[in-house]
Amino acid sequence: MHELGAIDEGKVIDWGKTSEEYAKYRPGPPISFYEKLKEHGIGLNNQEILDLGTGTGVLARQFAKQGTRVTGLDISEEQINMAKALAKRDGVDVKFFTSTANVIDLESDSFDVVTANQCWLYFDKPKAIAEVKRLLKNGGIFSTSHFCWMPLVDEIAAKTEELILKHNPAWSAHSYSGNIPKLPSWAEGHFNVRELVMYDEPIKFTRESWKGRMRACRGVGVVMNDKELMAFEQDLDALISDIAGEEFEVLHRIDAHIFEPIN
Repeated sequence: MHELGAIDEGKVIDWGKTSEEYAKYRPGPPISFYEKLKEHGIGLNNQEILDLGTGTGVLARQFAKQGTRVTGLDISEEQINMAKALAKRDGVDVKFFTSTANVIDLESDSFDVVTANQCWLYFDKPKAIAEVKRLLKNGGIFSTSHFCWMPLVDEIAAKTEELILKHNPAWSAHSYSGNIPKLPSWAEGHFNVRELVMYDEPIKFTRESWKGRMRACRGVGVVMNDKELMAFEQDLDALISDIAGEEFEVLHRIDAHIFEPIN
């Protein structure tokens, strides 16, 4: 994810196409992730947190459950509408609105923490960095994080990626190595790394939830038309029947850089 580009050649990436699948089948990092963030000062009671690229509000809603005051933004109106519906379902109060991360209509020095999970690669980084610095309070912290399966060590992930590439050769988000830089190149001169969190955890799936997870994948439901998606899912059904049971685990790597801005 750290070396991944923001586009796949010839493909329009529209996360709004998969808002329903995203909400149901991409619940985000496991609870262990939030426990580790709390150990490093993120997600504390009464903190003011801004979640960039919030999608369906995965991080935002969990932070709200922990007693933080959360604002979430996303460029996709469909994603924001789903985030609002899920927050209402969960009984949590989150301020969601549609916006890019390049120009954010919020007051400076407003947040203790700014987070960006699985989305930083899509932003215009110089503009987003300037906004993060502007919006953070003095002493505030910024975190980028990822939650990715490990295709080089997990058979189900590897075989599924082979199938995605068969149906969508332009997909570039494959063969993730799991290598995490101590300081990403884009952060040089802008942020110091306070902490780097990195660990692996097997995540449970059923055949149905793995299919749903693929529909909410950048290389599948986000870009495929109905006919292409049907053909892919038929092949995926056959693959999972061959290599896995009704329930199985897929190894994931979870990482989070926790930054302090350089003034």
